Amino acid sequence: MTTQPDIVIIGSGIGGSTMAAALAPTGARIVILEAGDHLPDRPENRDQRAIFQRGHFRPKEMWYEADGTAFNPGNYYNVGGNSKFYGAVLVRYRKEDFEEMRHRDGVSPAWPFPYEELEPWYSAAEKLYNVRGALGEDPTEPHHSAPYPFPPVPDEPAIAKVRAKMKANGLHPYSLPLGVDIDRWLAKAKTPWDAHPNCDDGKMDAESTALAAALKHPNVELRTNCRVTRLATAPHGRTVSTVHYVRGGATESLSPRLVILSAGAVQSAVLLLRSASEAFPNGLANSSDQVGRNFMNHNSSAVIGLSPLYRNTSVYQKSFGFNDYYLSDGNGGPPLGNVQLLGRVSGKILKANMPSVPEWLLDQVAGRAIDFYAMSEDLPHPESRIMVDLDRIVMKWTRTNWQAHLDLVAKLKGALKKAGFPIVLARAFDKRTPSHQCGTVRIGNDPATAPLDIWCRAHDHPNLFVVDASYLPTSAAVNPALTVAAQALRVAHHIQSRDLAA
Repeated sequence: MTTQPDIVIIGSGIGGSTMAAALAPTGARIVILEAGDHLPDRPENRDQRAIFQRGHFRPKEMWYEADGTAFNPGNYYNVGGNSKFYGAVLVRYRKEDFEEMRHRDGVSPAWPFPYEELEPWYSAAEKLYNVRGALGEDPTEPHHSAPYPFPPVPDEPAIAKVRAKMKANGLHPYSLPLGVDIDRWLAKAKTPWDAHPNCDDGKMDAESTALAAALKHPNVELRTNCRVTRLATAPHGRTVSTVHYVRGGATESLSPRLVILSAGAVQSAVLLLRSASEAFPNGLANSSDQVGRNFMNHNSSAVIGLSPLYRNTSVYQKSFGFNDYYLSDGNGGPPLGNVQLLGRVSGKILKANMPSVPEWLLDQVAGRAIDFYAMSEDLPHPESRIMVDLDRIVMKWTRTNWQAHLDLVAKLKGALKKAGFPIVLARAFDKRTPSHQCGTVRIGNDPATAPLDIWCRAHDHPNLFVVDASYLPTSAAVNPALTVAAQALRVAHHIQSRDLAA
């Protein structure tokens, strides 16, 4: 392929791979630059001691807090991005998430377009990612113009009993929309998929679905182990002219017509900031001074219900959730958030946080437990931000809406006790866990307050798009992957009709 492609896509996660899949049929010459490599099919992929206790897959790098404290982030560099390890929950934002929503700690702003604008692209994304789900179970479910492509992943018997108890107690548990071919996944090994890497084992991640579709076209090329270092502009400054990257220790460059940045909410902001020049001293796409700001990371906790009378014989567990406290606290108060099952937690996983406890004892505990994930919206805040300090990535995360999250955890504890679990424990996730990072290069109609327009095009640079979770103006309180994919399809259609039609 020519070294001067029409389009360079930086990153092969959900945003980048979906863009590639949607643009590939146009015939445009596309090069995808991925900082990592393909994950090999190795025993560690299903080894919970390797994953959780030894941190086999964690990146060998450190980020920093504003006070200089270092921490090891949970972000991955590989083909498919973080989706290789994700829980594969492919759920839509609620219709109300696109509107202004008042929370205990402030206001979640309205999107620059309504749910109805993205709805057909949600249906297209569900088809691309082979989502399994069921309509009519969740009262907060927004309008769907098409059914899910496949029926839901079934509850295992021990999980079905808990779902039935919660339903009998007045809650509305619904089947999680999942991108998992459960038969293929279990045929490889009897493990959950949540936080376990996928090597074409049945999980519908960015590589196994969208990227695979894109690479069927001869005009699409994937280059691995290519770390992009900076973007440069043409002399007049309006367009991005060059993508500089390092491969095998050598510096290389490409000069495409269009640049699509899809490196993730942290790394996309970092690359724009590191591309500062004399003409753009604050970095690219940053005349608003908003790049890196409004960083959001869901408030989230693991909540485990224990009962000596319960036997959890499930393998994967993660098949239902409920939104009874999503739009309000259940008593007319402000929203609290979403609840969904975690992937099955074993003694091997628990030992990562309790190393002094014998694993056999932790297995006994896990066998009498059910594990949930409570998730609440983190509101955009300009001082919650990603910054760069020479070669350091600095994360200044200012949590918002934390009391609402504690209230959600309390509601979940009450529901579990009512369902027959007298002991309920909770543990919050911290910044080392990328709990749906988003918002650092947000969309908006006003160039003074948002780096991107509603098509994810940089207001400052008409040939630069940022299409990953960076663009999200709000975090909502559900998993963002499907919303990223839906917007990618919408943006790709816009590029095809406007930028590639000329």
